[in-house]
Amino acid sequence: MKEPIIQVKDLTKSYGDFEAVRGISFDVYKGEIFGLLGPNGAGKSTTLEIIETLRQKSGGTVIVDGMNLDTDPEAIKKIIGVQLQTAGFYPNLNLTELIHLFVGLYQMQMDPMELLAKVDLVDKAKSKFKELSGGQKQRFSIATTLINRPKIIFLDEPTTGLDPQARRNLWDLILEIRNNGTTVIITTHYMDEAEVLCDRVAIIDSGKIIGINSPNQLIDELVESGFEKVKEVKKANLEDVFIHMTGKQLREA
Repeated sequence: MKEPIIQVKDLTKSYGDFEAVRGISFDVYKGEIFGLLGPNGAGKSTTLEIIETLRQKSGGTVIVDGMNLDTDPEAIKKIIGVQLQTAGFYPNLNLTELIHLFVGLYQMQMDPMELLAKVDLVDKAKSKFKELSGGQKQRFSIATTLINRPKIIFLDEPTTGLDPQARRNLWDLILEIRNNGTTVIITTHYMDEAEVLCDRVAIIDSGKIIGINSPNQLIDELVESGFEKVKEVKKANLEDVFIHMTGKQLREA
């Protein structure tokens, strides 16, 4: 029996007369990668920000690792890691200085080089954040979510704007984090990314969950309903061709 680490029940969020989240319920299991998918304005970011303790809910119940969001928000903060957007870092500090800054905020002990090794950035330890490539910035951003050794990390569109090599490299990193026992919650607009990474996904639209299951099961259900693709599905796509021809290694200045 899978054990839930996040339980959301009848969650609502309203802004005046507008209902951004309309009574959604779902569980996230320990050790899985769970994707929250939806078009812009669907309510997925609002939902995550509520679970992350960054936004007040209007109604419903949220339980994180057995702790109630209403009564234990500070305790919840200690067991989660939230990916910052790249604009959230001091651009003129180098990576070692930034890690020392975050470690101090968490009042923890950590070797910056050990953390940088996890995301293949040891050679950039003395580089300023603003000097990094897009992929390097995203890898460092994910690294900072691991500083407090969280049980759960939240990644908001982590591969947006990256080239194919950096994107595939980040997939490997996210899978490694999950394989090391951390539960991962991810949002993405790339359906191929969700299909590769996610054990389960919830599709949200207009503030409601309209589907939740593994990607394969959702695809099978669609096919069984009589859906047919106009174009024949091939065993590879153009991105696979690109990676095969140019190599998977990162191309970073």
